[in-house]
Amino acid sequence: MRQPRKLVAGLAAVAVGAAAAGYLLVTPAYRSFQGEKFVKVERGSSTRVIARQLADAGVISSEWAFLALRAVRPKAVLQAGEYQFVEPASAWRIFNRLVSGDIYYFEITIPEGSNIWDIARLLESQSVMREADFLTAAANPALVEDLDPAATSLEGYLFPSTYRLSHAITARELCRMMVDQFRKQWKILAGENQAPNEVVTLASLVEKETGLAEERSMVAGVFAHRLRIGMSLACDPTVVYAALLSGAWRGKIYQSDLDRKHPYNTYLRLGLPPGPIANPGAAAIKAALHPAKTDNLYFVAKPEGGGHVFSATSAAHAEAVRNYRHATAAQAPARKAR
Repeated sequence: MRQPRKLVAGLAAVAVGAAAAGYLLVTPAYRSFQGEKFVKVERGSSTRVIARQLADAGVISSEWAFLALRAVRPKAVLQAGEYQFVEPASAWRIFNRLVSGDIYYFEITIPEGSNIWDIARLLESQSVMREADFLTAAANPALVEDLDPAATSLEGYLFPSTYRLSHAITARELCRMMVDQFRKQWKILAGENQAPNEVVTLASLVEKETGLAEERSMVAGVFAHRLRIGMSLACDPTVVYAALLSGAWRGKIYQSDLDRKHPYNTYLRLGLPPGPIANPGAAAIKAALHPAKTDNLYFVAKPEGGGHVFSATSAAHAEAVRNYRHATAAQAPARKAR
């Protein structure tokens, strides 16, 4: 007699489960919010906690529907992560999205040559995180202490690329993601046995001086030549960076900036600055690893734009500078006339 009773009980449970599943399948789609809603499911959250989150957010009509689905599908694994909800949906569909791990991500591109302040402003403008939070995380060099024990921040090691993020990401997590990407690229470009500080520092100067692929190796070669003969680099972007670190940047270079006694001012200090002034991409790092062999010591922007005029002597450089100033002075009245 016991086996029939167990069989009846089992059939009854199946019937109840089937009835619940059938009801949940035909329940109408629901949404009590406007626009889009984001719900972050923390790792290890119970079904009851998740159900409450979804109900409080207006994604499902009640916790009961979601808990009933758990009763029907006890072995289903609900994936942690951030979920985006836009359209009305049934509890069944919501449950399936969490089981499949339909986690929300968006992409953000960090341009080559961005410094930590550029990145922080970009992140806040895209509503990813507060500018101050990123700057605080980027100011801590702990993530690269094995690569660069002398680093005072993560500048230079936040690799510029396109990243897939969620709104739940923290500044520290993003910094780690970017440093990890730098490590991958550095291993490809330089191997594992070379210290990156000087190369990345030179690459950051190259990145800030030119955006043309065909010029990167030559710019690196000019700087490498100056370093060999003990000539100051006289790199304007380092003057800007010194002003940024001093909290004195006013949007353009003044004589007081050129005269500022600062380790990053390469007009006054011989050699490379103490560290990178921006975050270079792979092409700039490659140029710094393999600078052109050249006699050129100078370069100035072409008057017509689109690159630089390179010179081996101060006399040739002075002539190039005069041509540049003459051309830009002639263009100024035309710009005003428009």
